[in-house]
Amino acid sequence: MDRSNGMLYAPVGKAQPVCKPGEFIFAAMSLEHGHIYGMCNGLIEAGAKLKWVYDQDPVKVAAFCKAYPGVEVAFSEAQVLEDTEVHLVAAAAIPSGRCELGLKVMSHGKDYFTDKTPFTTLEQVNAARAKVVETGRKYMVYYSERLHVESAVHAGTLIRDGAIGRVVQVMGTGPHRLNAASRPDWFFRRHQYGGILCDIGSHQIEQFLYYADCRDARVISSKVGNYANPAYPELEDFGDATLVGDNGATNYFRVDWLTPEGLGTWGDGRTFILGTEGYIELRKYIDIARHPQGDHLYLVNRDGEFHMELQGKVGYPFFGQLVLDCLERTENAMSQEHAFKAGELCVIAQNEAIRIHQNHL
Repeated sequence: MDRSNGMLYAPVGKAQPVCKPGEFIFAAMSLEHGHIYGMCNGLIEAGAKLKWVYDQDPVKVAAFCKAYPGVEVAFSEAQVLEDTEVHLVAAAAIPSGRCELGLKVMSHGKDYFTDKTPFTTLEQVNAARAKVVETGRKYMVYYSERLHVESAVHAGTLIRDGAIGRVVQVMGTGPHRLNAASRPDWFFRRHQYGGILCDIGSHQIEQFLYYADCRDARVISSKVGNYANPAYPELEDFGDATLVGDNGATNYFRVDWLTPEGLGTWGDGRTFILGTEGYIELRKYIDIARHPQGDHLYLVNRDGEFHMELQGKVGYPFFGQLVLDCLERTENAMSQEHAFKAGELCVIAQNEAIRIHQNHL
């Protein structure tokens, strides 16, 4: 799909089924964000069967059916939730409604796979945690900037193999192109999208916890502002935050909606990982003015300097692991607490953020 618009970006990988045909069935609901296509692609490549699609908007459903011709159109939410063949529901609802839908899905005995951000309030975090305990179902999250980026996947492998020693700091940048005309109304309403740190900041916090092997972290400071979009007063087009992990690792990240039109993709997302014995830089979506493709990994350690071009070479193991986790009730793709902790911390960072104004001193 089109790499110029983050709403449409849906990676396609090599099919690597982990289950028999028809063994794992899922449905798609609430097609509010284009990430639903990436979520479905990953599950189908892992061998899952997409049975149902449901959304109240027939235009969204028609586009989805064009992308996945074999899917059946459900005429109600209940038709999906009451189907005992369905193991998992994948959904990309309006952010403020993602938790409510997840509670319904889990109450019907199904696992839930939601787009990021998984929560917009701490009350939602607590409700989801309680529902997981009550039902034994999974509440998994599509943190796509790590899970669906091959250079990000390989960075995790290198770190686990000791390529840079102990991770002491992760720095991330998550710039995005606004494309305001193509955005839905909820995108510009603070109570619905949750704020910039809660929304796209969730990717950055999840990556920090993962790469630095933190179980928890503390938000030291955070800021948000609207520098370039006065026509949308509830939009935050800039945000940053600093965190310290429970193992002493530190994190700084910056996210924004200020990507210029001249960039060849929707955002120049990068991650910098410093270890005690080396460092890694990821140029995820483009290597500006050098290479239009993404998935460039730069590594420096005791053995030298290395540049790896990883597009099409690593794959996306998360989705197969998720399918098996749902079938076998394991936690190899991502632990439930990790998914929740990343979501919780981005809400805390958002809630505690200083609001910057143009005359701020």
